Parts: sequence; C-alpha cells; structure tokens
Amino acid sequence: MIDELELAFDEREEKGRRRHRGTRRRKSGGRGKTVVSLLMAFVLLGVLGGAAWYGFDRVQGMFSAPDYDGGGTGEVTIEVKAGDTATEIGNTLVTAGVVKSAKAFINAAQENSLSQNIQPGFYIVRKEMSADTALSMLLDLKNKVSNRVTIPEGRTTKQVLKLLSEATEIPLAEFEQAAKDPIALGVPEFWFNRTDGKKAAGSVEGFLYPDTYDLEPNVTAESLLELMVQNFLSVAEEMKFVERVEAERGGVSPYEALIVASLAQAEAGIPEDLGKVARVAYNRVYSGDFFCGCLEMDVTVNYWLEATGKPTKSSGEMTAAELDNPKNPYNRKLEGMIPGPINNPGKLAMEAAMDPPAGKWLFFVAIEKNGKSAFAETNAEHEQNVQKARENGVL
Repeated sequence: MIDELELAFDEREEKGRRRHRGTRRRKSGGRGKTVVSLLMAFVLLGVLGGAAWYGFDRVQGMFSAPDYDGGGTGEVTIEVKAGDTATEIGNTLVTAGVVKSAKAFINAAQENSLSQNIQPGFYIVRKEMSADTALSMLLDLKNKVSNRVTIPEGRTTKQVLKLLSEATEIPLAEFEQAAKDPIALGVPEFWFNRTDGKKAAGSVEGFLYPDTYDLEPNVTAESLLELMVQNFLSVAEEMKFVERVEAERGGVSPYEALIVASLAQAEAGIPEDLGKVARVAYNRVYSGDFFCGCLEMDVTVNYWLEATGKPTKSSGEMTAAELDNPKNPYNRKLEGMIPGPINNPGKLAMEAAMDPPAGKWLFFVAIEKNGKSAFAETNAEHEQNVQKARENGVL
C-alpha cells in the first residue's frame, strides 16, 4: 500500500518537473507536497488500522463467552433431563442464575471430556459460578439429589401409593386423595370408554406407569401421580396403542385391552408368555368358545381381596365362597370382562395385549419353577399339562 502511494506521488512530481523546469520555486513546492502527502498517507493508514482493530474487537466481543469468576454463593436446585445437550444444560444454568452465559458452559464442556458423564437428575449448585466450577459440581455426584423411586411392573395402585409415600415421606392419605380423580391427573376421558356395554371402573388403576422416577425436592402427591400418568400416555402414544387396538382387536376398546394387559402382567411367569396369556383372556371373554364367557382367573379374586383390605391368598388357599363371591365385581366367573385393570402393567404387557400371537388357547398352567406355562385348547390337554406341573413340583 505504501509503495503504491509513493509511486503515485513520485509520478505527479515528475510531471511537475516537465511542466515547470525553469522554476525552482515550483520544484521546491513539489517536494513539500510529497512530504505532506506521505504524512497524510500514514495518518490515513493509522485511521484505517484503528478502525479495523475496533471492528475486530467488536466482532470478537459478539462471540465471546461472558463468565462469572469464583465459586458462587447460595444454593439453587436445577434439573438435567435425560438426553440434554451441553447447550440445553447451559440454558438451564443461565435461567437459574448459575452461569453467566450458555456459551461459557459449552466451552467448559468441550474442554472437559468427562462432561459426557453428567447424569440426568436434580443437582444442588450455587448461583453466579464460573462455568468450570458449575461443570465440576454437575460431575460430582455428591451434589446430585438422589431421591428416586422405582415402581415395578404389575403393582396395584394401592401398592404403588404405599411405595411412593415411603420414598417421599408424603402421607399416604395425600396420595390416596390425589388418586381419586384420574381425570384431574390427566387421564383423557376417552380411555374409560368400553365397547362391551359394561361400565368402566374409572379409577387410576392401570395408568400409573411403572418406571424409575427422580423426585423433585418440592414434589407433591398430585404432581408425582400426574407425572406417572403422563409417562403412561407417552408410552401408549409411542406404541400407537389406541390406534392399533381399535384397528386390530376386533371391536375391543383400548380400556379393555389395558385390562387384558394387566391380566397378562399378573399371570405370566416369564415375559415370553405375556402374549399367550393375553390371547387366552381374549379367547375366554370374546370368542364364545369358553363355557362361561368369563375369565376364571384367580388373580381377579386377589385383587378384590386386597382392595377390600383383606389378605391375598394362593389359589389353593382360596375358599369356594371367595372364588365365586357374587358380591365381588371381579368375580372369576362373572360373564364378560372385569370392570377395570387389576394392576399397572409395563410396556411388554401392553404390547402383548395390543398384538397377541394367534392361537385358540383357552387354558394355561405354570409347568416350570421359573414360571414358564403350558397352553392348551381343550380341557383334556390342559389336564395333561397340570399333571406335568405336578411332576415338576410346581403344583
């Protein structure tokens, strides 16, 4: 740039010499102009350089990552959700006032390969911390709120509420009160529709999805049950449970299929038998091939015993009056499908009820100690399976 400017000014000076060769004054003036021009060029370059540096500084500032210094003060609880990226965690921290910018946290995470080990859950951290310190606290499990509860598949609502109360130390009565209104907890009304003309039980039974739940520090009985119901609805939607049942189960409603899922969950001793047990339930109630058109399953009797505050029993311990109590709406010989689910089934049981294997089985009995059952279409075949169960020491 400087060389080009000098050449330009020299060229002008040479032209001046050719025009005014006899005038020494003009020549001297030309040199003065050259000096002034050079000074102006340097000033111009300085101004341009300063402007360039100012612009660079401004642009750099736009992409910088504002950050706090030090270890912060006070305490705040934040949640890292399953699948959260560094950006999402950074945004959560900014919202809670923990770090100054999400970019600062992203930079800290990128520089520390251990950041991939951050676990979902709730953490107690401090406000206005440096991003590096915040990352360190999320990697230290001492700061993780470890209050969580696991609800196994097949637990009745009564059992679930007791587990929740013990895990949260919230009085059982609060859970029982919250569980009275499934609609208020988020269960859509259409779920209680039936196509068999019978009245639905209308309880939250069946909708408290079994899973492991991280409990918020300020969790309430109502909010926790709402979370479990929402989890059920999300799983059902992911499976397309409603759509497939309505399209493939021959007029059976999703609610009735959920009842079947709960029966399969209660009766199947191993996961591989879930679908066949579901098929037996459908065949007994809806096919017209079973002598009473009833379920004739002892698990329904036990459900009623528990619901009425009585101890549950094994099949061999049940009396004839308990097995066929006419006042029991879950009577094993009651024609048609029972009023509602008898537990809260998991995803595999729901899949089994949604899409059971084809078969005309009407009977089943556990024949191995691991819970494996044998299935039969006729009573004669069933009796042979019962004998096998005795020989194996199962009955």
